[in-house]
Amino acid sequence: MNKPSQTDWARIDALKDEDIDYSEIPDLAEDETFWSRAEVVVPLTIWLEPDVLAWFKALGKEYEARISAALREYKETHGK
Repeated sequence: MNKPSQTDWARIDALKDEDIDYSEIPDLAEDETFWSRAEVVVPLTIWLEPDVLAWFKALGKEYEARISAALREYKETHGK
């Protein structure tokens, strides 16, 4: 984190499950709309050379999207 947390983690850690108020959390088990739109997202990890990653990061936020676009362009240019 860039800034120190203002959360009282000791108080949170001391809570017992029965002390936690879940009343504002919707019951998603009954929400057909939620589950009909849900999709499984499998995270992907790739290794990039540090200078390549630094270059993409230097271009600004959403560097992951630019990396993806560059890989897509390569795929489309070079076929299957």
